[in-house]
Amino acid sequence: MSEQEGTRTWQAFLSFPLGKRLEKPRQQGLTMIIDKGLGLVETKDILHVCGQYIDFFKLGFGTPALYAPEVLEEKVHLVKSFGIDIYPGGTFFEVAILQEKIEEYLYLAKSIGFTAVEVSDGTITLPPEIREKAIARAADLGLKVLTEVGKKNGEHRAVQHLVEQIRRDLQHGAYRVILEGRESGINVGLYDGQGRFIYEELEELLCGIGDPRVLIWEAPRKNQQEELILRFGPNVNLGNIPPHEVLALEALRVGLRADTLKSTL
Repeated sequence: MSEQEGTRTWQAFLSFPLGKRLEKPRQQGLTMIIDKGLGLVETKDILHVCGQYIDFFKLGFGTPALYAPEVLEEKVHLVKSFGIDIYPGGTFFEVAILQEKIEEYLYLAKSIGFTAVEVSDGTITLPPEIREKAIARAADLGLKVLTEVGKKNGEHRAVQHLVEQIRRDLQHGAYRVILEGRESGINVGLYDGQGRFIYEELEELLCGIGDPRVLIWEAPRKNQQEELILRFGPNVNLGNIPPHEVLALEALRVGLRADTLKSTL
């Protein structure tokens, strides 16, 4: 057998045009997926194919409450077995806040096996002191805390307000701060009605926070992913990725897709 015939990996002789990705466990280059109801078999298939590229697995919205308890626990255990953090969507947290059951919510999340939680106010009004207490309590329970800034209904918030909230969340123990983009990426957060960045606001945000590595950008659309990768490199943190698009995103990250390969020419 020739040396060429014995080579089983493409990386043995091809390099990624945009450079290598950081390997897990990593602090940057995070990919967060949004799961809207995958079954156990499909979840296992996705994890076997691309688990090495997933860092956070979000069970979207309040869907964790709709699983049979034994199915939810099995799914959580399965995801964790691939070295992936798993957490309930932020809307579920907001329901717990509205019903004044945040302590019970956090405790049950920990008991089920979730490794992280999202603290958000995308739909509700969340007083700063309650937000800070929720972050601290979740951290005390050993949960990794992701916070989210921005409203889901397209309501505009001054960029300075977002910057101040990001700073406060990090000071109070948030691991990363998610920029709201929903699963549509249209007319929400820093995106306009066509899913394009509002550049004046983007630049103001970046100037205000200094280090973009503290953010996870919800970027469900390819044009958004492409722009962020070309600006910040293959190890930018991206979220709300559909499960079946993880490999496509990874190809985009490293230049194995025309959209980013062309930047190297």
